[in-house]
Amino acid sequence: MKNLATYFEIPVLDMERAIQFYSEVFEVAFTKGVIHECEMAFFPQDQGEGISGALAKGSVYRPSVNGCLIYLVTHDIDKTLSKVNQLGYSTLFPKTEVKGLGYSAEFKDCEGNRIALFQGLDSEY
Repeated sequence: MKNLATYFEIPVLDMERAIQFYSEVFEVAFTKGVIHECEMAFFPQDQGEGISGALAKGSVYRPSVNGCLIYLVTHDIDKTLSKVNQLGYSTLFPKTEVKGLGYSAEFKDCEGNRIALFQGLDSEY
């Protein structure tokens, strides 16, 4: 088993606002769909590599800064935090070294979720 984690969902209240936010911050395009009567916008995935996830809207999804913390990879944590801040959202935990691995930080997204960033020491991450 390569990875125990296989998929994640980020709760949203306003799907279009969330798609616009994540598209701008991470420069990605989403594919829309429906799973179990819930609206989804899927992050792109390199087939067979790593995990992927979706923005998820439905009665069971409640954005929160509490609970599970999802780490999203970035090649430039400062640039990503700058985009978040320029869009009017706050940094919750500043860029901090993870000894021997890279850097992490956290921000509050447009829906009220706490999301973490990870930047590795090399381009592998």
